[in-house]
Amino acid sequence: MATVAAGAPAKPAMSLFERWLTLWVALCIVAGIALGHAAPGAFTTIASAEIARVNLVVAVLIWLMIVPMLLKIDFAALGSVRQHWRGVGVTLLVNWGVKPFSMALLGTVFLSYLFAPLLPSGDASSYIAGLILLAAAPCTAMVFVWSNLCDGDPTYTLSQVALNDVLMVVLFAPLVGLMLGVASVTVPWATLLISVGLYIVVPVVVAQLVRSAVMASGGQPALDRLLARLGPISLLALLATLILLFGFQGEQIVREPLVIALIAVPILIQVYLNAGIAYLLSRQLGVAWCVAAPAALIGASNFFELAVAAAISLFGLNSGAALATVVGVLVEVPVMLSVVSIVKRTRGWYESAAA
Repeated sequence: MATVAAGAPAKPAMSLFERWLTLWVALCIVAGIALGHAAPGAFTTIASAEIARVNLVVAVLIWLMIVPMLLKIDFAALGSVRQHWRGVGVTLLVNWGVKPFSMALLGTVFLSYLFAPLLPSGDASSYIAGLILLAAAPCTAMVFVWSNLCDGDPTYTLSQVALNDVLMVVLFAPLVGLMLGVASVTVPWATLLISVGLYIVVPVVVAQLVRSAVMASGGQPALDRLLARLGPISLLALLATLILLFGFQGEQIVREPLVIALIAVPILIQVYLNAGIAYLLSRQLGVAWCVAAPAALIGASNFFELAVAAAISLFGLNSGAALATVVGVLVEVPVMLSVVSIVKRTRGWYESAAA
């Protein structure tokens, strides 16, 4: 992510791989199920490679996913928060005060009640736990792509994402613990705190140390080259993790194929709900459209890599929680592209409020 004079990132393009992420996830479902049936012993061996309930194979893959994304974040951008304080306030409210609670409510209504007869008995609470983990992790790297696609203000986007990363360090664990408790899901606090340290605190520190060293030695061009090399590795690590998950989940998916579609329903509703809240509230507060558009996108999207990692650590590779977070990955790209389209098509209506 290049830096201009104002400290804003250059506009990233959405790669072909990212644009078709839903297709790759679908292929991972097929590959994972097939491999799970063909080589169950290999998956059992992978599942047993644990220390303190942390699967070592998955931990390596998660790091390969998360660290390259965090390298894009420049925490010096926090100094720009004051420039767009209303837009920042809207997104903080949605990310931390609305989204986790709305997801818990929607998950409970749909999975514990409306869809209960269609789901495996007793699994609803595990699915809800996965949805909560998904909603409690605000999106990071992909937000820059969404903001670029709707011509959002890059300075606002960078400062908001940097602030969310800082807040995740201190808020993710207590918020997840609170919401899981409300949903009557037992919270393994020791494992949750280990997950926060392993998948948030340490990656943030490592990424910033590497970023500082690269910037000091070669400046922004060197960082761009590093990110270009690491980008495909990050995506391949994500797909490998998904293959592992579906290798463990394959038997259940084959037996209950409707489960994925049912889990997707509350995810879809909460994406549009939270994007709408952020967008409309920004309009009421007189926030410029170039800030309101990425505010809606940041409010709606999720750091699904972190959610997947936390679900695996807390509940296991073959848990309903892990499956629910993967459904979030499955729907992320097409749903967020639709939000981009909506905010762009409604720009005239949005800006008419200031006329």
